[in-house]
Parts: sequence; C-alpha cells; structure tokens
Amino acid sequence: MLKKIKEIIKDRKTLLGAGPMSKNCVHSAINVSNKYNVPIFLIASRRQIDSEFFGGGYVNNWNTKEFAKFVKKNDKKKNIIISRDHGGPWQNNIEIEKKISWKTALNFAKKSFESDIDNDFKVIHIDTSIDIENKISKKIALDRFFELFEHCVYYSSKKKKKIYFEIGTEEQSGSTNTPSELEDTLIKVSKFCFRNKIDLPLFVVIQAGTKVLEMKNIGSFESPLRIENELPVEIQLPTMIEICNKFGIFMKEHNGDYLTNESLRWHPKLGIHAVNVAPEFGVCETKSLISILRQHNLKKELDSFLEISFSSKKWKKWMIKDTKASDLDKSIISGHYIFGKNEFIFLKEKIESFLFKKNIDLDKYLQFQIELSIIRYLRCFKIIN
Repeated sequence: MLKKIKEIIKDRKTLLGAGPMSKNCVHSAINVSNKYNVPIFLIASRRQIDSEFFGGGYVNNWNTKEFAKFVKKNDKKKNIIISRDHGGPWQNNIEIEKKISWKTALNFAKKSFESDIDNDFKVIHIDTSIDIENKISKKIALDRFFELFEHCVYYSSKKKKKIYFEIGTEEQSGSTNTPSELEDTLIKVSKFCFRNKIDLPLFVVIQAGTKVLEMKNIGSFESPLRIENELPVEIQLPTMIEICNKFGIFMKEHNGDYLTNESLRWHPKLGIHAVNVAPEFGVCETKSLISILRQHNLKKELDSFLEISFSSKKWKKWMIKDTKASDLDKSIISGHYIFGKNEFIFLKEKIESFLFKKNIDLDKYLQFQIELSIIRYLRCFKIIN
C-alpha cells in the first residue's frame, strides 16, 4: 500500500479520500476503484461507522466489523484503503450527548481504535480537537494525540498489524495554517517518535482554506478576495508542503467538497498529496433520488422522503449563520443520514418495486450518479485520465 501511495504522490497526483456516506457511496467508491484499478481511501468517521460496543453508526447501521467485511468482500482489486476519519474522544454523538468525562472519552477512543485495528483499517486519523467543556490549547491537543498514538502503535504491534497514522489536532476553520505553526507541530511529533522509536505519521491535516457548510465550500481556497493577514492559498500551500516534505510526512486536506474543477486541478499542480471529500457524495445520492422520483411522478413518495429527512434535523450542523436555505435545501443536506432508518427503508422498498416494473434498478442508478461524482475528483487529481 505505502509503495503505491508514494509512487502516486511522486508523480504529482493527488489521492482521494471518499466518505462512506451510505451503502451506495461505499459501493460506488469500490466500483470506481475496481474499474480503474486505482487506490481510494474510504474514510469512516465514528458517527458513520463505529464498533459494536458503541452501537455502530448511521451508515447502513453497520458496525466496524460489518463495514470492513463488506468492503473486503467487494474490493476485488484490493485497492480500497479502509481508514478511520476523525477518530478520537467525543467524536461520536453518544459521547457528546451523555457529556462523558475526559477519562471515559479517552478510554472509549482507545476501544474504538482497537476495533479499527482488529478489523484491518490501514490508516487511522487521531483527532483530538474536541473537548466538550473547554476550548483546548494546541499543546493539550498534541499531548492527547501522543497518548492515543502510542496506545494504537502498541496495540497494533501486539496484534501484528501494520497501521499508518494521520495527525489532525484542530478543527477546520476555512482559512490556512501558518508555516511556523505547522513546523512547530511536526518538530514535536518527530521528537516524540524518535524518543519512543515510533514511525512518523503518514499524513498531517493542514488547514488549506477549505470548509464545507450547507452545499458549498465557504473556505478561502476559491475566494477571489484576499483574506486580511493571510497569504493567498497558492503562495501559502507550497511552503506548507515543503515543510511536510522536509519531515517526510504527507499533507492531507479535509473538506475538499464542492470545489470547482479549476480549483481541483490546482491540487496536483500545487503538490497537495491527498484530499478528503464526504458530504458532497451523500448530497449527490440524495439529489439523484429526488430527480428520479420527480421523473416518474412519485410525488407522494418524494414528499414522504423530504419530510423524513427534514424532521431528522441532521441539517442543523451544516447551516451558515443567518442562512437563506429553503426547507428543500435542508432536506437534501440531511438526506443521506436517514437512508438507514426503518421508515425510509420501507419507503424505499415501495419506490424500488415501482421502478422495477419499469426495468430500473434504483441502487444501480444511484451508484452510477455517485460514481460520476467520484470520477470528477479522480480526473482532476490526475489519478485517472
């Protein structure tokens, strides 16, 4: 795996991390990877997929073991890199809702990571940016990272599993890091690894001027205006990448969703090593479902779907302050969250039955639309022609 990743990056191509927003999104990523024989990271957050101990996640109600088993069964070319995205304390809803203590959150994070390692996740993102009681300093976030990092290394060694790591200790702001911040972090990480005889992390998450809210990227990456006291992205990022290269750690950008083709094509030109994209693929599936319901005049079913989605309130976290988004927009944003709910499953069975009579396989139609969205990124990133 590592050899292939290094070869792609050496060729000035950008790797894609795709969010498993639904079972169809997982299928689509695997289908594209198999068809083009290219690697794709499947980046599962703890809200999407978690261990059985935590009740699994909202994606197809899978737990970690079930998700990994499904991927491995369908990944014929063995190019899918099963990855944990935003693993760490308070990174699932249960822990936040119950307001558990730091000690319990730490132990739960370790338990979740152990399940990842047991089930052949290859890349683990340790994210210690969240604290439900206080806004924590970078020093505390880094100290917490080191504790979890060391635990995962020890556990994976005991289980004889080779695991690669991603460090990300701050929330995405939509702006960019400063070179001094990045260098300071990587110096401390390098010293820790040297002192403890641990391999360096594979990736470091860099604030690259990307941030997703609603159905758009509101970060500075595409901003036509200069941000006060901030160097333009095209000047700042090459410096950051140069620092990463100096330490032998690859740069990962999060929140690459909804960028234009022109912006995406700049990623390999700038030397950005890898990018995570997630909500856009879920929204693509939801929009495609709405489109086919409209095409076949299934108004009752469409209204039911939109109501289920809107009532879930899963759109709330994605809203821009003083938003002008319509109720339809909100339903589209939260659509993929409810695909695993029983009330939608029953509704979908009715839709599938109707479309089957017209020789339409609903899941294959939805997967094809998601695949087109994934392929857009792979083409712009020069992974495929």
